[in-house]
Amino acid sequence: MFDGSTPVTPSLASALNAFGFVGVWETNVASGRSVLDAGASSVMAGDASLAGKPLTLDEALARIHPEDRDWVFAQIKRVRRTGGTFAAEFRILTQAGEIRWIRNRGHLVPTANGMHGHGAYVDITDTRPNFSVLSGPKLRVLPPSDPLEQAADQILAARLAIDRTGQTRLRTLVDTLLLEVGRALARRPDA
Repeated sequence: MFDGSTPVTPSLASALNAFGFVGVWETNVASGRSVLDAGASSVMAGDASLAGKPLTLDEALARIHPEDRDWVFAQIKRVRRTGGTFAAEFRILTQAGEIRWIRNRGHLVPTANGMHGHGAYVDITDTRPNFSVLSGPKLRVLPPSDPLEQAADQILAARLAIDRTGQTRLRTLVDTLLLEVGRALARRPDA
């Protein structure tokens, strides 16, 4: 997982920050646990010290806005049963009480050991004009024939495989590619 221990060039760090990259997650549905990197655990769970530890859904997503919690959890539980792509935008409450908008995108696939998934969080607050008056969920179920969505799914799968190799240079390169595909998705008129 991208946990900050990987050597990151200053230009990649700047690009990730400009993009609003928060962090990544992995989940093992059979165990009911998810593992977040330092960025995701800080923002989503409210505690960076939880990075790398298996967390329940409640622990991993402790900062979700109370008005968004039920529908987000329902959608996550659905994709944990069926597998496939998950893409949702929802609000979180920071420790300071500030509302931020997060885009969660990931993919769950059946394996020999049960359903496993991985994905990423991006802070999209600055893309929301007058975001404080917006409310309610935004969930897109995307057609599997969408080439950018297919690319994002394949890159996420490649990232998971590369993580297991320990090749930090390859991980940095795949993170850069994932960032650029994410930007292309975010620039689309239907995003």
